[in-house]
Amino acid sequence: MNEIPNGRQPVSCTVKPPVYLQIGESKAETTQFGVCVVDVILPFGKPIEEITFKNYYTAYITVRLLRRTSGQDGPTKWCTALRDLLLMDNPHTERGSQDYYSIHRKQMLVDADHVVSVRLILRQPSCAWLTFSLEEIKIFPHMEPEPKKEVSDWLSDLILVDQHLNAEGLPDPQTVSSSIQQMWALTEVMQTNQTTASIGRFDVDGCYDINLLSLT
Repeated sequence: MNEIPNGRQPVSCTVKPPVYLQIGESKAETTQFGVCVVDVILPFGKPIEEITFKNYYTAYITVRLLRRTSGQDGPTKWCTALRDLLLMDNPHTERGSQDYYSIHRKQMLVDADHVVSVRLILRQPSCAWLTFSLEEIKIFPHMEPEPKKEVSDWLSDLILVDQHLNAEGLPDPQTVSSSIQQMWALTEVMQTNQTTASIGRFDVDGCYDINLLSLT
């Protein structure tokens, strides 16, 4: 049993009323058993990823797709995507009769692309139930995954970001280099102009002169 997925938007579609195919000639039966057909109309030939629904006493389901062979105006053709999927373990018991189900694209026998209509063929061989059908039918479109980036793509992005910062957020490298050279030349001139004479000790003939020493 699969819960209806959250976080995705289903396709805007039209679910037509179910059409029951009565078995036998008697019309006085109070129960409906046999075959029921539900058509779902899709706009513009959508690719299908998943079909979800809540069961209501349907024992088996067959899915048929009406697909366009080429483009929006191409001819259409019916094909069987899934045949006799079991929804109830035993048609005469309640198990599975009101569960949520999901039919994924990978389960289908054909590619669910360019689909303009979905035909759900329901079967209930048991006459124990008053009626059978499907509820809350939703069809979700197929979305192509984004391609994974290679290492070279990441490096290209980093180079573009670095160039963007150099162009807008940082000063011109040539201006910075010229300023550094001027500061280095000024430092050299100042060091050249400084006196090179050393201050000797206050001594006389190798001895300290007491009178030259400051007692403070």
